Amino acid sequence: MEQALQAHQFVWGKTDQNGVSRRARGPAWNPLLAHVLDVAAVTGELWERHLAQNVTGRLADAFGRGDEATARKVVMFLAGLHDLGKTSCCFLRQFGTGRRDDPGLRRAREQWEREARAAGLPLPPALDGWPDAPHAHITAAHLPLLLGCPGCATDGGDDCHTGLHAVAALLGGHHGHIPDPDSIDRASAAADLAAWGPVWRAIIADTARMTGVDLDTLPDLIAPVRPSSLPMFAGLVILADWIGSDEHRFTYRKPRQGVEAWWRQSRAQARAAITALRLDRWAPKPAAWGELWPGTSPRPFQQATMNALPTDGPALVLIESDTGSGKTRLALWCAHQLAQSNGYQGLYMAMPTRAAANQIGKELRDFVAAAIGDQETANLSVVHGTAEGTDLVHDLLAAASPPAPDDLFAFVADTTCDARAVLSDWYLARVRGLVSAFGIGTVDQVVLGAQPSRHWMLRLLALAGKTVIIDEAHAYELFQQNLLCAALEWLADAGASVIVLSATLPASVRQALTAAWCTGHRTTPNDTGTTGPITITDRHGTITRTAPAEPPPALDTLIRFTADPGPAALAHRLLTEATDGGITAVIRNRVANAEDLHAEAVAQAPAHGWHEDEIVFLDGRLLPRDRLPVEDLLARLIGPHPEDRALPNPHRPGRLLVIATQVIEQSLDLDFDDMTTDLCPVDLVIQRRGRLHRHTPNHPNRPARTREPRLTLLWQPGPDGLPEVDPARNGDAFVYAPYTLAATWHTLTSREQDGRIDISTPRDSSTLIEAVYGAPEPQPGPIGGLLTRTHTAWLDALADENAEANARAFHPYTRRGRPTRTTALASGRHHGDGDDTTTGLKGIRALSRLGDPSINAIAVYRQAAGTHTYDPEGHHPADLTRRHHPAERRAQQRDHILNTLAIPAHWFHGRNAIPDPATWPPHTAMRHTHVAVYDPATGRCVSGPTGTTYNPTTGLGRT
Repeated sequence: MEQALQAHQFVWGKTDQNGVSRRARGPAWNPLLAHVLDVAAVTGELWERHLAQNVTGRLADAFGRGDEATARKVVMFLAGLHDLGKTSCCFLRQFGTGRRDDPGLRRAREQWEREARAAGLPLPPALDGWPDAPHAHITAAHLPLLLGCPGCATDGGDDCHTGLHAVAALLGGHHGHIPDPDSIDRASAAADLAAWGPVWRAIIADTARMTGVDLDTLPDLIAPVRPSSLPMFAGLVILADWIGSDEHRFTYRKPRQGVEAWWRQSRAQARAAITALRLDRWAPKPAAWGELWPGTSPRPFQQATMNALPTDGPALVLIESDTGSGKTRLALWCAHQLAQSNGYQGLYMAMPTRAAANQIGKELRDFVAAAIGDQETANLSVVHGTAEGTDLVHDLLAAASPPAPDDLFAFVADTTCDARAVLSDWYLARVRGLVSAFGIGTVDQVVLGAQPSRHWMLRLLALAGKTVIIDEAHAYELFQQNLLCAALEWLADAGASVIVLSATLPASVRQALTAAWCTGHRTTPNDTGTTGPITITDRHGTITRTAPAEPPPALDTLIRFTADPGPAALAHRLLTEATDGGITAVIRNRVANAEDLHAEAVAQAPAHGWHEDEIVFLDGRLLPRDRLPVEDLLARLIGPHPEDRALPNPHRPGRLLVIATQVIEQSLDLDFDDMTTDLCPVDLVIQRRGRLHRHTPNHPNRPARTREPRLTLLWQPGPDGLPEVDPARNGDAFVYAPYTLAATWHTLTSREQDGRIDISTPRDSSTLIEAVYGAPEPQPGPIGGLLTRTHTAWLDALADENAEANARAFHPYTRRGRPTRTTALASGRHHGDGDDTTTGLKGIRALSRLGDPSINAIAVYRQAAGTHTYDPEGHHPADLTRRHHPAERRAQQRDHILNTLAIPAHWFHGRNAIPDPATWPPHTAMRHTHVAVYDPATGRCVSGPTGTTYNPTTGLGRT
């Protein structure tokens, strides 16, 4: 045993493949025990400084019988042992054999093997004779026995310690997927217990000694009964391992330095790492509304919600109010209060679109600066696929690391150095952005937190310690709504709070969200019978509704139905009506219709006295390089006053025609004088209306013809005078369910009185929503037949969506109310990454949205001289060289994101299959990446996904 105790320090855990240690004159390999201690130390620091109170409370119940001090030690100890399976021949033989291993590492391998054998490490004569298995799975296979599982010692399955086996499986998932029992069983043969057992036990003993764990009493402490403690523990191990594996923050150690010295170094470096990454939890101080938003006071509906918010414990808050009424600020105030009363780590805002996240992110940045109290700075992450292409993210990055005066790469961003909201580039990697105290991104991150996908456990941990704000809840398809409910069950079980914002929430969705919350808290809804648009459910299931003391201002709107005259006639009408001024929006349901209208408007503009720059086009098929400036332009021209919302926007032009798809209907704070839109479901009619006469300071300056809010709905009449909703004759029926289009038309036209259709929100919102989404009432005549036929098809489609969601979602409790066990949380690579639809197998891969998957390709232009540029004019050369300087690499990555196209996968099939990723010359940054090379003169693709076109104004198309 004495020989094994010395030998265990010669088990290597990491090798210096990047040369970081050797350049600092350190060793070429790091002992496994040193890494074990690093991760244990990081776990302890995260517990003390990062984890929310509700998370540590849940983990204390699972690993310390309710005592947090004991549980902290146990969790540190267990997290450190995640890599114990590296003590096996199939892992140790990898030293010096990889493609990235240089000659120096190969020589170091020879020296390590000689010293390890001399120290008594039980290496066989040939390391290659043992079967392969992931080292994490080997940990899962052998750890229960090593920690004292009585069933493992006697081969008696009935006596097995379920807690130890659950923990072992969770540790086996630290690379992203919790292994299933069969995978764990297969891994047991990859390491000989008789040979390696003494070494494993020596590592365990040293780790227990350093963390203060009593191995004799350990099994009795481990009882993870509450389901959320399982993924939260696994997520914590993943996070601690990622931090503890950072070779720039944790130095390699040499054998025989002494375990105590290693442990002192681990703890010091862990403290420094948590500080450098700004991982301290949010610690807000009490603050009045005016301190968070100087010069303002809460509106009546905001004050009513503030008065009703529970003073302790988590809460589900459903806020239903018209667009532009101040829901976002109210949600942030609630998050501030809930963080004080519950000790949350931060907040995450889940938006329906990237564009919405980009715009609201700027408001969140100002809130963070006012809300972090005594903290000097706090991380604010923007979490979506093109975030790094935004100016906001690069301003935050620059604020975190102001460039030195002589830094040649200080061009990355231009920002002041006294900003309080910052961002470390560590958070740019996938999933890590959610770990940040403050985050804003798309709702995809929330729905992926309840599905089997790589690192889903870390997603859930990151959200579980926050108040999660879900904006525009009505905008999500049933598939997403069901997955949101599953995520809500997990968040409720974990003790998080959730705030849901919507202008138009159907009663069925409200009930589903409340039921999910109560399921997570293992209670049933208890309705107090109160009424109002704000619904608050506490942890006991008590439902309280409230309303403002005085009703909000009515938003009256005239609805006009007009048969779609075609792009030429519509362009003529729009240009003629707005000749004398006004800001007009046209929202088309399909990209092709928007492009056709834009082309006609531009062609007719000179004849009507319009300039081309007075016509703006925006859709989702534009490159971020082209779309983001348009979004910023619209925010500057027709957004609120940049400094004082009580004043009219001084940049507002005399006239403007904005032609767009649905990208402008969600969360964008834009104000139009007049609006024309294709017929769409009634909730989106109300939503789109929310961009009409949105900012009251602009009312006095609106043209006389637009003084009354007017929304024109374009529809296609069928032969019988009813709306044409057959997809074969109306492409909009591919975008929205035919029933919702027909029911919306019928609901609105039935309101006609004296030749007018008027709606008043919020008074009419619920009535209109339930008329379309509630149980339909039989109607006589042809309209009754149309509604009945399309309603049946709609229900079938909803059932399919429901099945898709149920097939993917993890739930904390079974249908019988029993806690979900670890074996039910297993996943594998076939489930994919979640945020990359090209990974995993079709049918089981994790998805955040249904619909046609897309293929990402970086777009570049081939100039006449053979050079490549990011823009057709040739002003921005494409950097194709692999960069290593952090600032250079970050700037290059930003360029690539700005030029990334999402090409519909269904464009490529059969003979027109998508080509393999373009193979650029070796050592380029685009190697093995889909690249679309375009002719700058014609916009046609000449290499890569041929058959596509790209126009910087209208975006992606195909020939």
